[in-house]
Amino acid sequence: MCGIVGIFDIRGKCEINRDLLSRMNETQFHRGPDEGGLHIEPGLGFGHRRLSIIDLTSGQQPMISRDNNVVLTYNGEVYNFQELRKELEALGFQFATHCDTEVILYGWQAWGESCVDKLRGMFAFAIWDRERQTLFLARDRLGVKPLYYAELPDGQFIFGSELKSLKLHPDLPKELDSTAVEDYFGFGYIPDPKTIYKNVYKLEPGYYLTLKRGDKSYRPRQYWNVKFAVDTPKTEQAIQAELVERLREAVKIRMVADVTLGAFLSGGVDSSAVVAMMAEFSGDRVNTCSISFGDPAFNESEFAAKVAARYRTAHRVEQVDPDDFSLVDRLAGLYDEPYADSSALPTYRVCELAKKQVTVALSGDGGDENFAGYRRYRWHTYEERMRSWLPDGVRKPLFGLMGQVYPKADWAPKIFRAKSTFQSIARDSLEGYFHSVSILPNDLRSKLFNPRFKQDLQGYQAVEVFRRHVNEAPTDCPLSLVQYLDLKTYLPGDILTKVDRASMAHALEVRVPLLDHKLVEWIAGVQPEMKLNGREGKYILKKAMEAYLPDDILYRPKMGFAVPLNGWFRGPLKNKVRDALLGETMMQCGLFDQKFLLQMVNQHESGLRDYSAPIWSLFMFEAFLKNGD
Repeated sequence: MCGIVGIFDIRGKCEINRDLLSRMNETQFHRGPDEGGLHIEPGLGFGHRRLSIIDLTSGQQPMISRDNNVVLTYNGEVYNFQELRKELEALGFQFATHCDTEVILYGWQAWGESCVDKLRGMFAFAIWDRERQTLFLARDRLGVKPLYYAELPDGQFIFGSELKSLKLHPDLPKELDSTAVEDYFGFGYIPDPKTIYKNVYKLEPGYYLTLKRGDKSYRPRQYWNVKFAVDTPKTEQAIQAELVERLREAVKIRMVADVTLGAFLSGGVDSSAVVAMMAEFSGDRVNTCSISFGDPAFNESEFAAKVAARYRTAHRVEQVDPDDFSLVDRLAGLYDEPYADSSALPTYRVCELAKKQVTVALSGDGGDENFAGYRRYRWHTYEERMRSWLPDGVRKPLFGLMGQVYPKADWAPKIFRAKSTFQSIARDSLEGYFHSVSILPNDLRSKLFNPRFKQDLQGYQAVEVFRRHVNEAPTDCPLSLVQYLDLKTYLPGDILTKVDRASMAHALEVRVPLLDHKLVEWIAGVQPEMKLNGREGKYILKKAMEAYLPDDILYRPKMGFAVPLNGWFRGPLKNKVRDALLGETMMQCGLFDQKFLLQMVNQHESGLRDYSAPIWSLFMFEAFLKNGD
């Protein structure tokens, strides 16, 4: 795994500032501490930081083709590179290394833009073709690896694996994008292709970008999309058998490495399934790691230990202090823009632990999105049934009124917290799902922002992110549609961003077999009732794993990486939160209603309301503002 940067003069061949390019490259030293390299020619500069995984002695980057026409800087792993190499050798290409980097280099020369269609893996790369005077950038289909870019006022185009490398360029305007701020407080992250800054973008998953010198009319183009077209229905037993074979293959091809390899093992279904498959192919004991929490409500370590014992893994576990908030101040520098998933804290710790054993770790990320594991999917399908039973003229006023009059009972058991459900059913399908996933629902965001900022938004709301994707969605099945939305937003914007930054902070490569694009395509074609069967999410995955994992792993309640924010904000972080949310930075940024900020803090401290998630999102936003430049 690596970090890449680049500067390209779209208009001509201006001299590239070597010192600036080097400093941009070194901001990503953590992504590739093994080696660094630069390539500079008139009008173009590439930088690369390398974490050596395959072919440790060669494969240095930026890499130049044998005929000196093509230059590549690349971050990622292509798992089918050996078979692609054979194809290219049959076409007459000669290889000097044994790494996947060279396969991409000659893949471009053989197949041009369509080379991305042949790559199976996670990647973000940039290719400069001197003969065509063309810069080509591409990002993998699911967005495992990041890629940021911007065009500067003077016509220079810059890109990098992390936003921090672009921010170092002195000519990059750092004006906040109002709609991105709205998106952030709606989702808790900034969905692709936006960033927090105007005119700075993320290349979306499954897209590439082609720039030709002298032509400013470039735009991203999509080369892949998941279809959710149900194949001819098969028997449950046939689906189970095929799923096991496909999962086995996705794991096996991700076990190729010239360094020590292992896996995250949380004790949940997804990571346990990956470890079970790894154990089949590993000649030695699989290295696994997990973290434990003192609070049994959050602690899955006993379940991880059961899986580790069953497969005789070399298991390592460390307990995380439930009040481990020492990382809070580091997060803004790690993510470069506002990011409000508090599970970034334990994710950072488990990556730190893994790095003590291995350089590559396999994870179970993607299982919930693919197999409908989130509880919100079950609630959404229930709400959709309610919407289909009742005409809009009855449903909206009835449930709208119930949502207004029902008390907000954050302190009560979940069974009595129906207000949010009523509010969701009163909305249409898309707005209802957005309401279920939003950090601050529409009514809270309306109170949060001051009149001037709301005027800047000109009526824009974060739900428009979903509307854009729905317009391109290949399905109208209620379950498949929300899975599609999460694959386009939550997965790359939150889950994969979290894991990429946390792992790369420790120079750890994380591979995600459940996001193998061939596996994702196949799962999308399985009938929805095989994923969410009644109240059972991940139904077909659990049934397929019954021969490999015990029932108390497969069928226990979902836990996840939770952080005790509620207690923190009423206890050890109470003063820090008050100072941050009501301090000079937030008061002078011109975005927020100061009286409402005070109200939120007071009501949370008193126990009247649980504003944990909104307060965390504000806390992280304040940290970004202080560290933003």
